[in-house]
Amino acid sequence: MSEEKRCRWATNSIELYQVYHDEEWGVPVYDDHTLFEMLVLESFQAGLSWLIILKKREAFREAFDNFEVTKIVAYKEDKIQALVNNKNIVRNMAKIKATINNAQVFMSVQAEYGKFANYIWSFTERKVVDMVGSPLVVTNELSDKIALDLKQKGFKFMGSTTVFAYLQAIGIINAHDADCFCVVNHAQKNF
Repeated sequence: MSEEKRCRWATNSIELYQVYHDEEWGVPVYDDHTLFEMLVLESFQAGLSWLIILKKREAFREAFDNFEVTKIVAYKEDKIQALVNNKNIVRNMAKIKATINNAQVFMSVQAEYGKFANYIWSFTERKVVDMVGSPLVVTNELSDKIALDLKQKGFKFMGSTTVFAYLQAIGIINAHDADCFCVVNHAQKNF
């Protein structure tokens, strides 16, 4: 773990948060499996802190079959009840049911676009949006537009604030502080 200057939100934080910041946050993601995992985790984060979700991430992976979308779409009532009773994850029935719904919609988007990555990156023409050093915001025109499109496609728990956080997490928006070492290390890759 680097001792270089980080974004304010990751400075003087626990190691888990720093590792996430240093190795994942803002790094462009093109892999559908990871894109789905982050979509699920961000939807569960709504109304909670990201640190809570990070601490429970491994439990989420285990509970949700390693975020295998084809398994999640097949969840029945017994699996839903098991998830609701799982003390290691966020036990929110609406978010659990939304995850199953979102898995179905995610697969529909994959069928339409070839990959979910093709869809989500199409909003920026496959380019990273540079917000390095920008004032702190929780939504923008891009997150508003994508949230509306996701809603129209049938996604749940993906409002503009959640989508903005998602776009940062998967590297579509690079919002590192200007003096953060990740600005250089996370070179903006386009595909």
